[in-house]
Amino acid sequence: MIDSVFLLFVGIIVGMFGTLVGVGGGFIVVPLLTMAYGQSPQVAVGTSLCIVALNALSGTTVYIKQHRVDYRAGVSFSLATIPGSFLGAYLLQQVSAAAFDIGFGILILMIASYMIWSKRNEQIQNVPPQPAGAHRYSMTLGTVISFFVGFIASMAGIGGGVVHVPAMIYLLKFQPYIAIPTSHFILAISATFAAASHGLVGKVAWDFVPFLGIGAIIGAQAGGHLSHKIKVKWILWGLILALVMVAIRLIGKHL
Repeated sequence: MIDSVFLLFVGIIVGMFGTLVGVGGGFIVVPLLTMAYGQSPQVAVGTSLCIVALNALSGTTVYIKQHRVDYRAGVSFSLATIPGSFLGAYLLQQVSAAAFDIGFGILILMIASYMIWSKRNEQIQNVPPQPAGAHRYSMTLGTVISFFVGFIASMAGIGGGVVHVPAMIYLLKFQPYIAIPTSHFILAISATFAAASHGLVGKVAWDFVPFLGIGAIIGAQAGGHLSHKIKVKWILWGLILALVMVAIRLIGKHL
């Protein structure tokens, strides 16, 4: 009973925070399952993807109702992640996991540092929200970034939002108001397919899914509605915190 309540609570936190910053929350679920419940990394990732998919699907319904999803970018970028994820899955067998995790962790810390000091933060604060689809951006650059996102997400076993959201805001110049919901839309598609593939090969601990999943669905609804009431700078700081937590997990597990 205690575990059920605890897992439900964790799911709510994962869903709320993951939806607010557009990263899914897998960086919380995977360490929980491996360290607290002794699940193998492969099963922890598969189970986490199920929770992330439920989180993203729930949060996306809120963002769709708020008209904050750029569907052209969402569909195009989702498609671009697919070949990258296949390449990542292949290279995962050829490259040292420790070298990749540490290198990627350092990259994420560099992204977080850039976000802290970027002058773009002032521009974001002073520009009124645009409707979804109004922003013009380089589709070529967005496609390349999305391919890379699919690649690193597959290699590192995390949601691609930790790279997609900063890239959309700072490289493609999306407003956070649109970038985070659109990233969540992309995550809903990619995580659902990834979770299904893990489920088919038996790499999901289904006992954890009901409580964590229900919590994530509830939390995502709350996070989507709260996003209107939280200032952009605090959402960006939440994203920076998520990046640092992911980097610590990637680097720390090899030290």
